[in-house]
Amino acid sequence: MNNPKSRILAHSFQAIERLRRHRWIAAGLGSAALLGMMTAFATAPSADVDRVQLQTVLEQLATPAIAVADAESPVYLHEEFVRRSDTIHSLTARLGISDQDALAFILKSEKAQAISRQLRPGKAVTAKTGEHGELLALYFPLNGSDSMVSVERRGNGFVATEEALRLEQQTVVKSGEIHSSLFGATDALNIPDAIATQLAEIFAGDIDFYRDLRKGDKFSLVYETFTHRGQPVRSGHILAAEFINDQTRYTAYWFQSEDGKGGYYTADGKPLRKAFLRSPLEFSRVTSGFTTARFHPVLQTWRAHKGVDYGAPTGTPVRTVADGTVEFAGHQGGYGNLVILKHQGVYSTAYGHLSGFAAGMRKGLRVHQGDTIGFVGQTGLATGPHLHYEFRVNSQQVNPLAVKLPESIPLEATQISRFRESTGPLRAKLELAKQINLAMAK
Repeated sequence: MNNPKSRILAHSFQAIERLRRHRWIAAGLGSAALLGMMTAFATAPSADVDRVQLQTVLEQLATPAIAVADAESPVYLHEEFVRRSDTIHSLTARLGISDQDALAFILKSEKAQAISRQLRPGKAVTAKTGEHGELLALYFPLNGSDSMVSVERRGNGFVATEEALRLEQQTVVKSGEIHSSLFGATDALNIPDAIATQLAEIFAGDIDFYRDLRKGDKFSLVYETFTHRGQPVRSGHILAAEFINDQTRYTAYWFQSEDGKGGYYTADGKPLRKAFLRSPLEFSRVTSGFTTARFHPVLQTWRAHKGVDYGAPTGTPVRTVADGTVEFAGHQGGYGNLVILKHQGVYSTAYGHLSGFAAGMRKGLRVHQGDTIGFVGQTGLATGPHLHYEFRVNSQQVNPLAVKLPESIPLEATQISRFRESTGPLRAKLELAKQINLAMAK
């Protein structure tokens, strides 16, 4: 409790209390000053002073009573953001809470247990404590809802309640540079993980965020955030984004058509959502490429490898790269657990060595781009956990990293004017984000 941040907060709170208790003194002095200014203005000489009859009116004002309250114990206000490695113990310690009874209540109370289960990185948590670290109140926004759990001291115990939040929508503008990874860069700017994931999904048709990312790549963002009493509760849509990858610039703008459907488009109105994603995993590495001759690690012989292997931990979600229909879901020889999807026209994709399938996965099921269809494993002829991915044209395997993918349908001419009108302010904010980044770099 003796850290500089706590002392500053305590002094600030006490100063505010002193001002509140003596507000009548300030009001009296303000009235006297105002009267003095008005008198000076009225008696100021002018060219027409002889033609103006002046009359001074003085009104006796009663002196307001001054009540001095008894000194109160200081209250400390703390706000902290949840970190990736946080536990309930480390978070409460940073919030200045030194109260074993409060901690025991948070861990045992049915409503308060949500706090220890929902420590999402980037979330803002607020606490009020006494001068000895005793908890007076704790406010914790819940994941995936517009509500909050509050823990408040009542007498000798605590009460946990859940209440709806009155959310305010705000627009955030930020810009950054890649030094090691996307999440490393967004964490340094306090950008929520949900926004970083959206950014990767928006440009997934053009950028493989594991293979293609370069040190020095830059990005700028305009996104929604919803706050309660000035504290961020959850993120909304990315409204506009720019990503410069290996000197190539990509831009995206959110646009919602009159029928209520929304999506991301380039500056000239072309859909950014490609008909096919480049990779079936969000973040992974290629462990074996497409080739006509590869030494098979299990069969110990040279044979063609007509797909791409992505290394990832067992259980990593596998997503479909395009809208389609399940043609096969089951076990098939060396593929192990396999899903085959039929897409538009002559295209199909295959996903092998899965540890398991997504719920409800069956032949004939309709799936949409980005849906989870299974999980990385090492079933079939596999020496370790990875995904074997094939892209097929007329049932023939082709290299998915080199094939030219079909384009999506652009906006109609009648929608282009609405698109330009709605994205104009967003372009200005993107430019502002880049200027902020340039200013910080100098």
